Amino acid sequence: MATAAQWIEGARPRTLPNAIAPVLAGTGAAASIDGAVWWKAVLCLLLSLSLIIGVNYANDYSDGIRGTDDDRVGPLRLVGSKLASPGAVRNAAIGCLALGAVLGLILVATSAWWLLLVGAACLAGAWFYTGGRNPYGYSGFGEIAVFVFFGLVAVLGTQFVQAGRVDWVGLACAIAVGSFSSAVLVTNNLRDIPTDSVSGKTTLAVRLGDTRTRTLHLVLILVPFAATAAMVGRTGWVMFGLAALPLAIKAHEPVRTGKNGPGLIPALAGTGLALLVWSIATGLALTFG
Repeated sequence: MATAAQWIEGARPRTLPNAIAPVLAGTGAAASIDGAVWWKAVLCLLLSLSLIIGVNYANDYSDGIRGTDDDRVGPLRLVGSKLASPGAVRNAAIGCLALGAVLGLILVATSAWWLLLVGAACLAGAWFYTGGRNPYGYSGFGEIAVFVFFGLVAVLGTQFVQAGRVDWVGLACAIAVGSFSSAVLVTNNLRDIPTDSVSGKTTLAVRLGDTRTRTLHLVLILVPFAATAAMVGRTGWVMFGLAALPLAIKAHEPVRTGKNGPGLIPALAGTGLALLVWSIATGLALTFG
């Protein structure tokens, strides 16, 4: 039976910046048009955390029962390592996603009914990433889904439920956060190319191959800084987002130098850290700038 510490590790805490960053950026975007509502920001954060933990447990369950995680480098897999039963991990995923649904309903009740459709799409995207008969994560669409759900939907949704509208700054933040978040998944899938190729998990990294996947990582971590330059039109204080550039360069170093397997773990953590620092700096700049 898995310990509490193993359940926490199985939730993949290194991915939490992907949930925190869009709320920080989206709230900053809302504040920049005088629309920040702090209690809604807190609900958005709890919702985002619930969904990403639910996604991680759902992936653990689905990959585990398929045997994809039987021989995998990286974070602990509860089902693959047989530390927890598939049913227990599935129930943990459902519980987290259900909590996210409840929080989402509160936000819907205080904003717009059509967000129910967005929420339903998010829940479906969370489960069918690696679940169901034809998981889209096994067909190379994972990075696109991350860009959409943890970038466009999360950032613009956070801005909308607070300010009642979205604007070009929110879109710039959404593109930046989505690019960083997709870069995290690209790093993860680059590391797993050898095992995914054998198990039949055709990720985008498997489709592109090693060299082009490494180039994609570089492009994705540079996009946010182009967004920073664009947002100077709102406030020059967004240039503080450039504080994340050295972190992004450092995160790309293992990718650039051809590291594989465990050697890519620093790139995974570093990309997430660059995402978080960029979002904190940009969110604060938009809020108070």
